[in-house]
Amino acid sequence: MTEPPPTDPSDESEAPAEPSAAGDGPSVADDTAYDVPPDAPVSECEYCARPFESAGLLALHRGRAHGSAITEGERTAYEETYEAESGQLQRFRLKALAALVLLYFGLLMVYAVV
Repeated sequence: MTEPPPTDPSDESEAPAEPSAAGDGPSVADDTAYDVPPDAPVSECEYCARPFESAGLLALHRGRAHGSAITEGERTAYEETYEAESGQLQRFRLKALAALVLLYFGLLMVYAVV
């Protein structure tokens, strides 16, 4: 009895993904094993059974991955979470820019003295 040849991960001649049952575009078979501690609180997606650390991350996932299948309440939760995270990202970007500017001028002053 012969064994089938090993599959090459760089071989991209696989068949295209089939549309998902929710009808929101092609889906990729996700065989990722999630390592979730048994005592950790988990929010699980009811569409794909993927675990998330918080309800906010779950809301963002639903809006991005299952946008055409979610309910109006889930869409509202997605939009609220998206807006809150957008504000946090904007503050982070401003702080990072300020740090880079301070670093640049600090090094410029050190170079001018030395």
